[in-house]
Amino acid sequence: MTNETATLVALIGRPNVGKSTLFNRLARRRDALVDPTPGVTRDRHYARVSWDEHPFLLVDTGGIEEESDSMTGHIRQQAFIAVEEAEVIFFLMDGREGLTPSDIEIVDLLRRTDKQVFFIVNKIDTPEIEDDLLAPFWELGVDRLWPLSGDHGYGLTTLMEAVLPHLGKDGSDADLPPNTMRVAFLGRPNVGKSSLVNTIIGQERMVVSEVAGTTRDSVDTLLTRDPYTYLLIDTAGIRRKGKTTEKLEKFSVLKALKAIGRCDIALVVIDAGEGITEQDTKVIGYTQEQGRALIVLINKWDLIEDDPTRQTQLLEEIRQALNFIPFAPVLKVSALTGRGIKRLFPEIGKVHRQFYQRFPTAALNRLLAEAVAHHEPPYVHGRRLKFYYTAQLATAPPRFAVVTNDPKGIHFSYERYLTNAFRDGLGLDRVPVRLFFRERSGRRK
Repeated sequence: MTNETATLVALIGRPNVGKSTLFNRLARRRDALVDPTPGVTRDRHYARVSWDEHPFLLVDTGGIEEESDSMTGHIRQQAFIAVEEAEVIFFLMDGREGLTPSDIEIVDLLRRTDKQVFFIVNKIDTPEIEDDLLAPFWELGVDRLWPLSGDHGYGLTTLMEAVLPHLGKDGSDADLPPNTMRVAFLGRPNVGKSSLVNTIIGQERMVVSEVAGTTRDSVDTLLTRDPYTYLLIDTAGIRRKGKTTEKLEKFSVLKALKAIGRCDIALVVIDAGEGITEQDTKVIGYTQEQGRALIVLINKWDLIEDDPTRQTQLLEEIRQALNFIPFAPVLKVSALTGRGIKRLFPEIGKVHRQFYQRFPTAALNRLLAEAVAHHEPPYVHGRRLKFYYTAQLATAPPRFAVVTNDPKGIHFSYERYLTNAFRDGLGLDRVPVRLFFRERSGRRK
């Protein structure tokens, strides 16, 4: 039941060197753990990616950083943040443009870090031009340059084979007791995340120990509540870009994403006094892009406890805003009064069990057959869709492979129907469920 800590890999470099192209190539691989979840923020510049069964969190820093009048200052800021927060750094340079003063400046910065840095010369499309385009970059005096074509994939396999040894666990959770439930508190600033953690600790009256977090702004607390152990991860508030000024604060999203990658269950805290905001839904979108289980906590319920009209209005607003994740439990809590805290741990337990639940293949195939018989698949390109069998791929979240004669011909409405059939038939009413459609091997389309 352990959850691996994903290594953070940051793409840095000047504008137009190909960071986003490389990002998209890695994120859209067949085995990438990225799903087009409705309602997720459109301006995402990160992805939870897997290469050769090694998961990592990929971040395009160029997309996250705000524009600046000073290009040099803009690049320096990106590099600084990447060095601070990432475990592995991909520094991209433009092979066709050649070496620039900004490249040299960033390399000077990277020499002072103990992080693993890969110096990549992009836009080298063929081996015939590799030597000529690499030549100017040897002036940097680095041990190795990595030729790459983000557009065509040349050099990518060689690069990633060298990266794999650095994609292991960072060791932050290595000493936790087995079967520890990792729970991250997420949300905007001042919604009461830390207050909730403090209330939980105080009410439980258990001996707790502080564990060093993976970022400066996360505080981990190990809570024993017999017979279970919980790792409570308190994170910095995630602000809107336009509301942030300090350079480290601008990357609070990165810190929260690392916390999401470490947790089993994300507790997204909403302020009952302010209601649900666009930023709240973005934070929730982050959790779903990484496939985490989710519980929404409406904190400060005491502010509207005597206002039934506002209660009804707020719950309806939340229901509408979260219509893309109807499975997520919603709890009313108050860090001030302790309301709802006793209900929280039983709910965490239920969600955690579903998140890691496994099912016999025979039962899954009976469920698939019953679902198809109840709602016959449509015709696509003159032939009926067929579904042959299914099997569970993994847990956390529950993922299932469904073998069919035409994976690309499945309409989103029928995919949604099958997903709901699996959810209802397996009792997975509290966690995300992912179906992956695959073509039957050895069969013609």
